[in-house]
Amino acid sequence: MEEREQNNRTSSMDFVLLGISDVPTLQNLLFLLLLLIYSVTIVGNILIIVLVVADRHLHTPMYFFLGNLSSLETCYSSTILPRLLASFLTGDSSISAHGCLAQFYFFASFATTECYLLAAMSYDRYLAICQPLLYASLMTWKVSVHLAAASWLWGSLLLVVVTVFLSQLQFCGSKAIDHFFCEFTPLLELACSDTRVLTFIGLIFAFLDLIFPFLFTLASYVCIVAAIMRIPSSIGRQKAFSTCSSHLTVVTVFYVTLILVYVWPRTARLRQLNKVFSLFYTILTPLVNPLIYSLRNREVREATRKMIRKALACTHSFLGDTGKIHFLFL
Repeated sequence: MEEREQNNRTSSMDFVLLGISDVPTLQNLLFLLLLLIYSVTIVGNILIIVLVVADRHLHTPMYFFLGNLSSLETCYSSTILPRLLASFLTGDSSISAHGCLAQFYFFASFATTECYLLAAMSYDRYLAICQPLLYASLMTWKVSVHLAAASWLWGSLLLVVVTVFLSQLQFCGSKAIDHFFCEFTPLLELACSDTRVLTFIGLIFAFLDLIFPFLFTLASYVCIVAAIMRIPSSIGRQKAFSTCSSHLTVVTVFYVTLILVYVWPRTARLRQLNKVFSLFYTILTPLVNPLIYSLRNREVREATRKMIRKALACTHSFLGDTGKIHFLFL
């Protein structure tokens, strides 16, 4: 009976996300800035998805993975930013225990999926540059779909185990989470039950969902750079590097900020800096990804121009027809 009451107390308990509430004078400015970032993130990533689906020149494995990445970034930022924006509007930073676990699960599963999707994209670039004659036979549509599906499925299943163990913890002390979203380490710091087993499980899963795909991606790019350096002409090297420069930029931004967050000591002095790094990989990375691919990728730029020209042509045609109808009525 006592254990059941304690479980009920834990499940109904609300946490408080301290987040960025320690700078009250900047709340309105932060709300407008984050709203702009979220709007641009959603529009930019949806635009890339539409381009990949609509333009037949982008119907290749590389852009298929890019479309998956943009879909992922849309979901990824939506697990954190709407809740954060709502807290700015209402002033209510509380979140239920179930809501907190749900946010942790979806955020962590999307982050894991991104690690494996970036690894799949690096493998695609490795085959294109290091095995160009075998690329078409090795990276077929079937292989591409399987790699993308495995990334999504593995990210979803892997985090179920961690979330189930996390839900068994008892939180009987402070309810204040010193972060702007429900993350693994801040939740462990609030638990009053033994966390040694969960910490060990967390280390194992950190290797599976972060370190392993990072090492695979790193090894792929070591081989890619070595292959590019063996190309005799500078024009050939530049052309080969241009096919993977956008992806390499995205990988660098994502992993540098992610590793800094989890390697950086969580001391009282450095905790605010930890939040800044967290902002980079949770909020700014989904924003910069479509910008990087649209600015650095010639085919995406060309597809964007074609879509804009078609949209303008349709608009002129519609306005012309409307003008003719208006004239007839006059």
